Amino acid sequence: MSPLIAHTDPVMDANLMNAEVPPGAEFWFGTDAQGRDIYSRVLYGARISLTVGVLSQLINTAIGVALGMSAGYWGGWWDDVVSGLTNMMLAIPSLVFALAIMAILSPGLTSLLIALGLTNWSYTCRLARASTLSLRNQGYVQAARILGYGDLRIMLTQILPNILGPIIVIGTLGMGGAVLAEAALSFLGLGIRPPFPSWGSMLSDARDQITTAPWISIFPGLAIFVTVLGLNLLGDGLRDILDPQARARTA
Repeated sequence: MSPLIAHTDPVMDANLMNAEVPPGAEFWFGTDAQGRDIYSRVLYGARISLTVGVLSQLINTAIGVALGMSAGYWGGWWDDVVSGLTNMMLAIPSLVFALAIMAILSPGLTSLLIALGLTNWSYTCRLARASTLSLRNQGYVQAARILGYGDLRIMLTQILPNILGPIIVIGTLGMGGAVLAEAALSFLGLGIRPPFPSWGSMLSDARDQITTAPWISIFPGLAIFVTVLGLNLLGDGLRDILDPQARARTA
């Protein structure tokens, strides 16, 4: 979608004759110190940020649901192991953990997905475990056992559909956090490397021009703000739709 609505190539179309041109009719968001169109770079940066936000949160959700459901359903020593691992992850700030992973891996999109996809699954895990604990002794689960369903089949067909609503909500809210984390890592030089556009790296490049050409940092910052706000509002809306108690309070 970005190539269809972008004015120029965000990497190759650099012209020092147009360096730090303020927003106007030709360059809607102005240009940066290399003369590249900020509007095009913001659009291409959206593709990277949203890709990282969605895919990393899908990885987090898959890990959290798998660990949480299995711990809540089987209990015993496996529940103790998962609970201890979850508490350890909650004790370490996810961004610090991601920084440690990125320091080991080389910067890039794949490394970002690995770092952010392995550091924020603990909330989903706790939610899935608590929901599974409340459902594993329900009548329809007992009936499935009597019919000869295996544990994996029961978890996938009887428990997962009944806990999917809250998991979708927390996953949507987590996408906003992943976008912010990607921007922070790229700002520190551990994410997407220049010249490829990323909102965080664009903000990092604009630090020296914050007073002389503020539009270079304003528009990537606004893009981050609007995207995270929109994802959080989407999560709140899904919570209102999927939570029966919220619908009852609204009524």
